[in-house]
Amino acid sequence: MTSDPWQDRPTLRGQFVTLEPLGTQHAAALARQHDPEVFRYLGRGGPADDTPQAWQEFIVYLNAIPGRWNFAILVHGTPDVAGRISYSEMRRADRGLEIGTMIMPAYQGTFVNPESKLLLLQYGFEVLNAARVQFKVDALNERSQRAMEKLGAVREGVLRQYQVRPDGSMRDSVMYSVTGNEWPEVRSRLRERLQRAGTLNTP
Repeated sequence: MTSDPWQDRPTLRGQFVTLEPLGTQHAAALARQHDPEVFRYLGRGGPADDTPQAWQEFIVYLNAIPGRWNFAILVHGTPDVAGRISYSEMRRADRGLEIGTMIMPAYQGTFVNPESKLLLLQYGFEVLNAARVQFKVDALNERSQRAMEKLGAVREGVLRQYQVRPDGSMRDSVMYSVTGNEWPEVRSRLRERLQRAGTLNTP
């Protein structure tokens, strides 16, 4: 790692998932679990089809976006890549970050989402010294909005007609955020969720 954490591309290891920089080597594993439904609410859409080649091209596209770090979510003890999670809109001067997540259907509702968010939020607040981490959710995506509320993120409002969905319709985005002073409570919530699921051992 460099002496500047804002220039690093870290690998973050949890108890059940590891986040490593997303690369074309993850394309085949993602293609095996491809489901168009996971891209329904994502403003940037997804790969052209379910082939490894299409996934490679999509990963190259994602990694070329400025101010964005993409991570593959690796599930320990399996060959699976459960999805990807990203920092975007990285604003160093203002100590701000955004987190976006795509979880494959087989791993939705499991430990994958809370532990992945725990790892990125922890790195953001405790290593990058972020003052604010935000999340934007499609106003039609009630599942993700419930997840944000369960996380303890604060709903700030709606960005109207903010983005074009893959189907060409306009998307309203609901903005949520966690600030540095709120992080300890959010961290506790995430750890408790993982403990209740029997997926995190603590002293």
